[in-house]
Amino acid sequence: GDDCACLVLGDNIFHGAGFSSVLKQSVSAAEKSGKATVFGYWVDDPERYGVAEFDKDGNCLSIEEKPEHPKSNYAVVGLYFYPNKVVDVASRIKPSARGELEITTVNQEFLNDGELRVQTLPRGFAWLDTGTHDSLAEASIYVEVLEKRQGLKIACLEGIAYRQGWISRERMIEIAKPMLKNQYGQYLMKVIDEIDRTDSPNLD
Repeated sequence: GDDCACLVLGDNIFHGAGFSSVLKQSVSAAEKSGKATVFGYWVDDPERYGVAEFDKDGNCLSIEEKPEHPKSNYAVVGLYFYPNKVVDVASRIKPSARGELEITTVNQEFLNDGELRVQTLPRGFAWLDTGTHDSLAEASIYVEVLEKRQGLKIACLEGIAYRQGWISRERMIEIAKPMLKNQYGQYLMKVIDEIDRTDSPNLD
């Protein structure tokens, strides 16, 4: 079709206030300007990552993989927004030296065409890469602490869909019913009660 596209690497977790607004801005940029967006996250040890260099307007100037002398402290995370042009770009890329089709090749083509921007993630935002046993354990602890402290589930898809008005109250109850004996089903019913009390399903 003609839609823009989003790609998220499967071992990345993103969490933070205002994330929805950041994503909507990137969709808008892809639709209006035809530019792709990569996301930059401030790290203390940029030499371990792919690093983005960009100007004051967010236009990407370079991306270097694990540079010895990083040009910024912003690591490129595993989240990308593309205009529809990406379909054609992706169809033309060739396997890399390790025999894989690389997302970095796609990003490089947009960079070469001057159509790549960097959106920085705000301070206090969590980016977790769960690609190792240790980092997966760290992410599990992060999620557990937040959920226990707040009593809210992170990335509960049914809860998000109901709050956004994408599914009805009846559908939400139907989904929850087979799980009422476990914590997750009980949480879904709690979400329904919360929305009923506020009478406003379209909460962010």
